[in-house]
Amino acid sequence: MLPRRICTAAALFLWATSAQAHEFWISPNNYVTQKGGDIQAQLRVGQEFGGASYGFNENRFERFEMISGDQVIPITGRLGDTPALNMPAPAEGLVTVVHETGDNQLTYEGMEKFTKFAKHKDFEWAVEQHAQRNLPEERFTEQYRRYAKSLIAIGNGEGDDREVGMKTEIVALANPYTDTLEQFPVKVLLDGKPRANVQVELFEKGPDGEVEITLHRTDDNGVATFPVSAGNEYLVDAVVLLPMDADDPTSNPVWETAWAALTFLVPN
Repeated sequence: MLPRRICTAAALFLWATSAQAHEFWISPNNYVTQKGGDIQAQLRVGQEFGGASYGFNENRFERFEMISGDQVIPITGRLGDTPALNMPAPAEGLVTVVHETGDNQLTYEGMEKFTKFAKHKDFEWAVEQHAQRNLPEERFTEQYRRYAKSLIAIGNGEGDDREVGMKTEIVALANPYTDTLEQFPVKVLLDGKPRANVQVELFEKGPDGEVEITLHRTDDNGVATFPVSAGNEYLVDAVVLLPMDADDPTSNPVWETAWAALTFLVPN
């Protein structure tokens, strides 16, 4: 575990060309909503749990929905709506908001930024593999897609998170709104299978806006646990890097990243 404390600040928002190391997450205006109220949530891109939001744009996502019990409710809106999610709350209980972006691409001008990213996300093996694959060291492209979830309590907030069928995702193995836990467990999945011994980055934001970042690892079953405190907001982030076959590596993506994120609050 490698903690460091930072102060949150607004990040520059460049959706189409944002730096690859930026996280993407769902940021509810209120994690706990009364029965019969509304759910509002921002879609954010940034660093260190701080970033600007972008509006509703169905051309930029493959999936955007709320899951409440057996209900799957598509999230609708008009182009540019901010917050991107603004709909009546479904039935009382735990709601999982799900968002899957479309594919985006990032071009690296050289190896320096790729090497820095690989080290940050625990993919240092990729630098050596890049050379072994005889890939270009200048102007090579990576394809990426984001898979985000957020847990919101309606009324009593009772219920469980579950696997929702995304390529990669983080599943909460406890309910932060009804369970009293000192250690919070999550499972990291890729294609429905546990990701064993991989890095999980945790962003913990206190009521004063200060953020603590810690690194954790999953066990053989893909489960990671971390301490939580009442009143704090959490972003759990896990990234997978996969090689892509490219007939022409100078014009086609040679790497693919899939980003999984989960947000929730531990109430007071």
